[in-house]
Amino acid sequence: MDAAVETALVAVAQAMRAAAAPWWIIGSAAVVLLGGETAVADIDLLTGERDGRALAARLGVALVASDAHPRFRSKVFARWQRSDHDVEIMGGLMLAEGAGWTALVPATRVAVAVGGETLFVPARDEMISILGRFGRDKDRVRARLLARCTGAPG
Repeated sequence: MDAAVETALVAVAQAMRAAAAPWWIIGSAAVVLLGGETAVADIDLLTGERDGRALAARLGVALVASDAHPRFRSKVFARWQRSDHDVEIMGGLMLAEGAGWTALVPATRVAVAVGGETLFVPARDEMISILGRFGRDKDRVRARLLARCTGAPG
């Protein structure tokens, strides 16, 4: 794992110690945590709305409007800008599916140790499914990459 990604992930784990509800790393960083090799532009942190707001407040990070993407949006969104990797805090992530919006709350939660800290990701099969649900080309590529991984958590 890239040293800058590791440093940022350790900071996320430390910042999430006060979380009241389950949280997960998703996206490209989750692929890396599950054993895949892919570039990580930023770290996607999935939280509940309350924990997302509380984390942003603790970090002094302003809440902003969620990116205007036709497939997903967050009820609470903040970007923790760090020198190593930005962290996108997504509280209450919703996916456009069928005729409406569906909350994305993973059913699985796998602990992964990094730098003496514990991070959580959806299990491999569920992360593959989530990536497919995002519907973007880069996520389909990551899903295929993750499907070929063996030996990592999940």
